[in-house]
Amino acid sequence: MIQKPRGTFDIMPEETPLWQYIEATARNTAALYGYKEIRTPTFEATELFQRGVGDTTDVVQKEMYTFTDRENRSFTLRPEGTASVARALIENGRCSDTLPLKLYYMINCFRYEKPQAGRSREFYQFGVEMYGAADAAADADTIGVANSIIRNLGITDVSLHINSIGCPNCRPAYRLELYNYFKAHEDELCDTCKSRLETNPLRILDCKSPICSKIGEGAPKSIDHLCPECADHMDKLKNHLDEMGIEYEIDTNIVRGLDYYTRTVFEFICTAIGAQSTVCGGGRYDGLMKELGGPQMPGIGFAMGITRLILAMKACGSVPDTCNFPSLYIAPMGKAAQCKASGIVSKLRSKGVYAEYDLVGRSLKAQMKYADKTGAFFTLIIGDSEIESGKAILKNMKESSQQEIDLNDINALMKAIGYEV
Repeated sequence: MIQKPRGTFDIMPEETPLWQYIEATARNTAALYGYKEIRTPTFEATELFQRGVGDTTDVVQKEMYTFTDRENRSFTLRPEGTASVARALIENGRCSDTLPLKLYYMINCFRYEKPQAGRSREFYQFGVEMYGAADAAADADTIGVANSIIRNLGITDVSLHINSIGCPNCRPAYRLELYNYFKAHEDELCDTCKSRLETNPLRILDCKSPICSKIGEGAPKSIDHLCPECADHMDKLKNHLDEMGIEYEIDTNIVRGLDYYTRTVFEFICTAIGAQSTVCGGGRYDGLMKELGGPQMPGIGFAMGITRLILAMKACGSVPDTCNFPSLYIAPMGKAAQCKASGIVSKLRSKGVYAEYDLVGRSLKAQMKYADKTGAFFTLIIGDSEIESGKAILKNMKESSQQEIDLNDINALMKAIGYEV
């Protein structure tokens, strides 16, 4: 038997209603903030992620699915969405549009990493990107989108963590302090962090090794080494969040895993779902557009993993009853009755009613068991006598009540099963 690749999963029909509910909630909430959807290719030129995400990141060095096509060009399945959106805006000449540019996406991404709860090799994200707004108000507004989506999904056991990692003006001095600190502990670092020490010591703070994490606790904090402009930006962000009633805590351990981040970084954390507790992560990336060949344009955004949102909703008990049950199931007895049922169901469906009837020739007893299994609210049994009289008994499966209806009056049938005509 051929099996799905490791680290991927099938989303079965009984699961998709919850996915659709989350996607609809995210889309509708983003729309209230003025965001419009963008769709980008599943694979891009490998250089896009090398330049945009960063050569020294784990994503580029260890996790990308890269292949060479028949013309010997290197392409990569997207490991994230931000770089693709920036590329699309540049390539399609949209950077001169009215600012700010507000975009959202619903995508699947690919990273080669160890599969575990809340982490897979193909995963699904909802994300937003805002370009052209440098003020801290844009940071707060973006965080507001994420906060609203999370709250609208009923996830209550969650907290917002924020930090600032500075800008190109103040980060070099901070980077030197980090280097000197970790250099003194070089022998204790894991092999990966030993290489990071020379290329990007900030990434050591993101290491999940218990030893490196312990060493990192005593490292200099970026928020203590901000230039006046970055410090002022952080203060303004906190003021906006306070005014918006969004609670937060300063978390100096947040650095995010991608090189394009500057100044504000943030995460929404749900401790109820275990080790993979970050349900949303984002921040500011003011230099990304220029790095990819576009104009100097500030940007900020976030991405949230759908599977982690599901885990959080289950942990918080906020999963809604999203199953789609038939309003009516018609149980025909015989070929003539089946033909009559097909006509009734067709008319009901044309009016937006979810209706079913037997297609496989079950016995009446088996049909009633099937109707109960589908969760149908009403059932209608049709045989030769019902066809001849034009009347049949409509049974309410939830209340065990019944009434006679006219088979030729579709509007009356719709009213009987709870629809307005």
